[in-house]
Amino acid sequence: MDAATPGRARIGETLSGETEEIFVSSQWRLMSRRFLKHKVAVFAVFVLLGFYLLGALAEFFAMGDPAEATAKFHLLRPQVVHWFEDGTFKPHVHRLEGFRDPRTRKKDYRTLPDEQIRIGFFVRGFEYKFLGLFRSDRHVMGFSDPEEYDKRPAPYLLGSDSIGRDQWSRLMLATRISLSIGFVGVGLAFVLGVSLGAISGYYGGWVDQLIQRAIEILHSIPTIPLWMGLAAIIPRDWSVLRVYFAITVILSILSWSGMARVVRGKFLSLREEEYVMAANIAGASRTRVIFRHMVPAFTSHIIAAITLSVPGMIISETALSYLGLGLRPPAVSWGVMLQQAQNVHTIALYPWLMVVAVFVIISILAYNFMGDGIRDAADPYNQ
Repeated sequence: MDAATPGRARIGETLSGETEEIFVSSQWRLMSRRFLKHKVAVFAVFVLLGFYLLGALAEFFAMGDPAEATAKFHLLRPQVVHWFEDGTFKPHVHRLEGFRDPRTRKKDYRTLPDEQIRIGFFVRGFEYKFLGLFRSDRHVMGFSDPEEYDKRPAPYLLGSDSIGRDQWSRLMLATRISLSIGFVGVGLAFVLGVSLGAISGYYGGWVDQLIQRAIEILHSIPTIPLWMGLAAIIPRDWSVLRVYFAITVILSILSWSGMARVVRGKFLSLREEEYVMAANIAGASRTRVIFRHMVPAFTSHIIAAITLSVPGMIISETALSYLGLGLRPPAVSWGVMLQQAQNVHTIALYPWLMVVAVFVIISILAYNFMGDGIRDAADPYNQ
């Protein structure tokens, strides 16, 4: 018994120590600990970081100029990179030769196994501004021989489109635009939703009625006709940058209402709390009470809601561009790239044009998994 007692005492001490740590830790520390236990969510974070890294360094990871068309190699299927030769690491691709199928009269390509084109790392290619700061012509991978770059823009890892543009390079640039629109659009919707929702829930009365009726009117308008009407306002002669910001604002206008209603419901329950009443009695301004005392009380829930809203924003931009209502060439986004796969003929004969859909699916799933993890971690005391 004497030998067992210390053991039980140590177990009790360990449990009390863990319990004490839970109760003395800050909410953010508890959230981070709970989130790290969600392995799928943590993996999703790394996937999204990889996507945003590809987007931020799009020109560096692109092996050819995304805008350069090479009609000689249009609708080329993805090329296979051979990494070894005779047991030695010598990455290369085989040279291609175009021919016309005598039976179908369709242009096709054959590989010439005896003719190889060497591939190197950190090679020179088209010029760009690295991170928008300084000029560079280095790329993570490409042809080792500069003369080969003059003949064709890059190894076609994901094939080429209908006018011979490198799909891999275009996908890198499209990843930057589509993911940034989702992120920036949710940021604008967050500002609108939190501000109007806070005003609606805190003040109540006719202000609350006005904002809620506006939300109901916005929800009653069919989505696609609303998209078409707002997209028609954008002039055709606008630059790519202007259209980008216009589409971002349109998506924000359409998505702030959900956040506003969540914030309003929280404010209706919080405005009667003792610490809010104490702040009012102490003479704090209404703006300080709202943004200094009430909003931080459910910041974790707002973060979870934002994370789960980004996938919807990305899908909306992709759908708008796919339908021709969003970004237009020469802009490149996931939706713009999917425009080439709008018929069964393309899907059946050139399936590599659909590879961008894989990026869309993976990013949406990653955001949803990360959002689930944040939502579960937002209530760290609920074990």
